[in-house]
Amino acid sequence: MKRTRVKICGITREGDARVAAEAGADAIGLVFYQKSPRYVEQSTAAVIARSVGPFVTTVGLFVNAPASQVLETLNNVGLQLLQFHGDEDDVYCRQFGRPYIKAIRMSPDLDLVSEMARFPGACGFLFDAWNKDKYGGTGQTFDWQRLPDKANFPLVLAGGLTPVNVAEAVQQIAPYGVDVSGGVEESPGIKSAELVQQFIARANGG
Repeated sequence: MKRTRVKICGITREGDARVAAEAGADAIGLVFYQKSPRYVEQSTAAVIARSVGPFVTTVGLFVNAPASQVLETLNNVGLQLLQFHGDEDDVYCRQFGRPYIKAIRMSPDLDLVSEMARFPGACGFLFDAWNKDKYGGTGQTFDWQRLPDKANFPLVLAGGLTPVNVAEAVQQIAPYGVDVSGGVEESPGIKSAELVQQFIARANGG
């Protein structure tokens, strides 16, 4: 049976990163979007990134950031993967010398095939709920049946996932990975160790 990878996003504390890594997270997400309640300064992010060890992927999340900001962050934080949540195009996303995943917000009128075709350089796609005022972090789910059946690319499911519904999501979609932030928190940016452990276990059939 295929194992579903798990990313715990919006990490703001070293202790939470360690909890995620010890519970079996494959990746942690660090948010460099200042309007997010989970925004983290580069100095703090660097400490967090070092704390999880070399076999947990550290992902930097950006939203319409100037290229100079992304480059500065790469110089100061040990990021292995970039995640773009804004209106970036493929040329922008490819310029940093790191693999990237593109977040696609599932708006009602979205032509999914055309949207994905715009990013030939992406190493995967993350599908999130749509909100006209937010670039992710909505805490809402979307209709999972809109996603491609038996996708032939790394499909990462996000949007409103919790320990309660993640097993159902994995069973229905069989994604490459699942991404959670608010669904395992006590408050924005503050993770619950118990919820993190439950989420990871249930994503993998526990």
